[in-house]
Amino acid sequence: MAVVRRKLLQSRQVGSLLLFLCISVGGEATIRYSVAEEMESGSFVANVAKDLGLEVGKLAARGARLVSEGNRLHFRLHRKTGDLFVKEKLDRESLCGKADPCVLHFEIVLVEPLQSFRAEVRVFDINDNAPIFPNKEQLLKIPESTPLGSRFPLQSAQDLDVGLNGLQNYTLSANAYFHLHTRFRSHGPKYAELVLDKPLDREEHPEVNLTITAVDGGSPPKSGTAHIRVEVLDVNDHVPQFSRLVYRAQVPEDSANGSLVVTVTATDLDEGSNKKITYSLAQNPEAILQTFQIDSETGEVRLRGPLDFEAIETYDIDIQATDGGGLSAHSKVLVEVVDVNDNPPEVTVSSVSSPLPEDSPLQTVVALFSIRDRDVRVGGKITCFLREDLPFAVRPTFRNAYSLVTDRGLDREEVSGYNITLVAMDTGPPNLSTETVIEVLISDINDNPPVFREDSYILTVRENNSPAVFIGKVHAEDLDLGENAQVTYSLLPPKSGDLSVFAYISINSDNGKLYALRTMDYEAIQDFQFVIKATDGGFPSLSSQVTVRVVVLDDNDNRPMILYPLQNGTLPCNDLVPRSAEAGYLVSKVVAVDGDSGQNSWLSYHLFKASDPGLFSVQQQNGEIRTLRQISERDPMMQKLIILVQDHGQPVLSTTASLNILLVDGFSEPYLQFRDPSKHPTMVNPSTKYLVISLAVLSFLFLLSVTVISIIHIYQKIKYREKITIQEHFYDDCNFPNHLVQGGANGPLSQPCPYEMCSATGTGTSEFRFLKRFMPNFPFPHGTGEVKTEAGSSVPPDSDRNRSLGSGSHARVPDDYM
Repeated sequence: MAVVRRKLLQSRQVGSLLLFLCISVGGEATIRYSVAEEMESGSFVANVAKDLGLEVGKLAARGARLVSEGNRLHFRLHRKTGDLFVKEKLDRESLCGKADPCVLHFEIVLVEPLQSFRAEVRVFDINDNAPIFPNKEQLLKIPESTPLGSRFPLQSAQDLDVGLNGLQNYTLSANAYFHLHTRFRSHGPKYAELVLDKPLDREEHPEVNLTITAVDGGSPPKSGTAHIRVEVLDVNDHVPQFSRLVYRAQVPEDSANGSLVVTVTATDLDEGSNKKITYSLAQNPEAILQTFQIDSETGEVRLRGPLDFEAIETYDIDIQATDGGGLSAHSKVLVEVVDVNDNPPEVTVSSVSSPLPEDSPLQTVVALFSIRDRDVRVGGKITCFLREDLPFAVRPTFRNAYSLVTDRGLDREEVSGYNITLVAMDTGPPNLSTETVIEVLISDINDNPPVFREDSYILTVRENNSPAVFIGKVHAEDLDLGENAQVTYSLLPPKSGDLSVFAYISINSDNGKLYALRTMDYEAIQDFQFVIKATDGGFPSLSSQVTVRVVVLDDNDNRPMILYPLQNGTLPCNDLVPRSAEAGYLVSKVVAVDGDSGQNSWLSYHLFKASDPGLFSVQQQNGEIRTLRQISERDPMMQKLIILVQDHGQPVLSTTASLNILLVDGFSEPYLQFRDPSKHPTMVNPSTKYLVISLAVLSFLFLLSVTVISIIHIYQKIKYREKITIQEHFYDDCNFPNHLVQGGANGPLSQPCPYEMCSATGTGTSEFRFLKRFMPNFPFPHGTGEVKTEAGSSVPPDSDRNRSLGSGSHARVPDDYM
């Protein structure tokens, strides 16, 4: 019969366990599972992916992970299959103590996108603990005159299991005097009482030995035993009497050790030593003995250890009063622990998205967290808010769960990161709060274009500069970060019809340095402008533009040019002056111009040499030639003047003009006499004829020699150009600065500009004249009207070199006048 009953009980337990294991998702927000304690590590619990309605592999793709409230995980999740396994062996007694049911809470957090599911696993108890008596031997002193039916409480056995597996019953060994009666406490394990069935006789049996057995309801059941020794006392016909059968007291959980709980009193009608009463905490569980103590003489019950309402709400204390004769009485003290608000809210952050892109839309979930207050009854409602005014807000999701979301736009250039202080506060009293800091970094996006330091740039370069000379720098800054802040510079192509800036300027794409690619000529171009584009390295890239104006500064590289009197290189110009001219008579005026500008073009006129220096003067400012005195008859008819015209540049350049002045009495006679010498025929000497013939022959030979030399020179020039064409394939030896951007191309400059120094031969001073290029020059854009020199270099059409080539005989003062 017992075997059948045990099998029936075992089948009920197994069926109950299977029923809980098959429980699916209960409610809309919580997934519930059940397991038995002591399951080995790696035991299968359930398939989470199937219960969440997700496909196999979605958990791994979305970065699923488990988050526990106590930061200790008892389970592990296989992301690929979605199976939930036991991480370590579960001991229900160490996890939950005597609490039933034992439920472990955790969250399943999916990262991409951010989402969480609450889950709980109920741990069922198995019969793995036997009842244990704290004292293996117990002594009872019972007077022999004790009436029948008297009850004597015994110590309780402790069984860590709960429910059917916990303590169920007590049994007593066979004897003739006592039987057991099992009683229940409102809070705590069952306890047994000895009930006297037969009067005791000390003279017949002074001592009775019993064995008590505590049995649980497991299958198979487990038990524990203790020995009871009953000592029969001599007659003491009055037992102590308590003033109350049950004492009640309320104690706040924050009471200090030693605080008075209650005072019990008992009296005895006997006299002498039998009247003296001693109080004790008899037959109480260990938890009560560690928390309370009683004064054996006064009966004051005081606190010995701390109280915690969240752990134990009430205590059931047995008080024993014993007189001097060994008689005892029992009473109960029911202590109710009063909850106080002594636990601040607890914040558990389950997930944080950091770094957060600065272009995140409003209401983007940044973090998930939950709040728990152990003082449920007195703590009141929990409020959660942010300590500072930040672009974030707290939104409740479900019970005690919250999310931190963006509330305003983010800008990494203003704030690159936030330390967000979450404040969780209950309503008390007193108000208790907890602060939790969540660090969120802001990641950069390309939302700022490069910005130039100046609205426009004005750069200067002096004419006749060396090619590839540095003329200035532009700089743009980008407020973004990393590749989004890397700025690249480039030249924009000119508008149709504008100057091709690529032939004049190049820019270093990395640092914005500008270089002049060719020699500038102020007389050809005074200034020009172009547009530079700065582009960042983001995607998509952002850019900005700035206008750069280059002003060419003038050098004194042009000599004055004589416009009047005309210097044709053959005969000097003749002017007529009447001999009757008075002092200050305006004879003529020298007119000259200078291709330079500013002070370099200011001209002054000087009388360099004259046949009679005291007869004429030249106005320094305007070049007017006037007489200094009245012309006399003694003055020669032919007066030769050399006028020096010089500018005010550095160095000073000058030009001379020759002028013949005829002193005449009247304009007609000298003119006819000078222009018509045929009116005075002369005899021709025969030797003169031979002289003329010899000169003619010599002139013919001279012209023939010049022709031959010119042909040879042209042939050599053609061979020289072919040699230059071959040398164009060897430009890599030109040491130009790196990163020069050639106009019209996307790579570095590929055309070198080496020069060699030459001097003009045939002068006594070997005057430095020009730089002759021995490699090809950078080409001008088509249609600019440039002039090709004899050496193959290009100069603007109005430059001084063209004018010096055309009028070289008037560009220098003759050697005999220097």
